[in-house]
Amino acid sequence: MHHIAIFASGTGSNARKIIEYFQDSPVVQVALVVSNKKDAGVLDIAKAHGIPVYVIGRQSFYETEDLLAVLQQHRVEFIALAGFLWLIPAYLVRAYPRRMVNIHPALLPKYGGKGMYGMHVHEAVRAADEPETGITIHYVNEHYDEGDIVFQARCPVAPHDTPADIARNVLTLEHLYYPQIIAQIL
Repeated sequence: MHHIAIFASGTGSNARKIIEYFQDSPVVQVALVVSNKKDAGVLDIAKAHGIPVYVIGRQSFYETEDLLAVLQQHRVEFIALAGFLWLIPAYLVRAYPRRMVNIHPALLPKYGGKGMYGMHVHEAVRAADEPETGITIHYVNEHYDEGDIVFQARCPVAPHDTPADIARNVLTLEHLYYPQIIAQIL
């Protein structure tokens, strides 16, 4: 059985899709949901599915390695970032080499890096009149959105699409592909 953790900061729509995808799996179990916000919607999703949750503070995350003990306690061997907005510290990257992935709502290397998340990405895509956008699933290293690319999927951007339209189309790709790609990696 592969035990995975999901790190998320927000409502948890991608986390929900991953949890649902693996809920009856004989080989993969979502063993823990980690959030940096004590009121994140993702925590309610985890609790509704009987998954343990852990809320981490910034000081603990960056100045201690306490999180590693929590991950080991839950036998976590793989981490999926699903809208987790903090930069992953070196100790965690070292502990999970090529066993931690992130999903980004654009076709990296375009529209990545610090501050490029959520609607900021879709607004930048719209402002540049890009003909297409999409998602990138990549391994996590010590820099925002710079790890080796595992998978990309594309969708067109119509001239009349608003950033909200783009966001909706990209989220559809995220929900479709992220659980499948995690399963393939495992």
